[in-house]
Amino acid sequence: MTQLAAIGPGNGIAAQPPQDADQRAELARAAKAFEAIFVRQLIGTMRQASLGDELTGSSAVDQFRELSDARMADSLADKGGLGIAELVLQQLEKTK
Repeated sequence: MTQLAAIGPGNGIAAQPPQDADQRAELARAAKAFEAIFVRQLIGTMRQASLGDELTGSSAVDQFRELSDARMADSLADKGGLGIAELVLQQLEKTK
């Protein structure tokens, strides 16, 4: 009976895949967040380097541009944008 008592729905391999799926989803979210931050930095640097129109340069316009850039970066990362998130996810899965 000891052998039968060790077998149950909470024991064994069947209980592990949901944990792995949750862990993969968490890694995917982290990879997308990393891509969004990277793209945000990239856009911000490009905007600083551009010879933009300084006639409308005010703190409100700067704040709007920052928010717009952040939204664009988040949207790009959500849709797979540059593919950075997928590469980061693959690398993280290799190390686990």
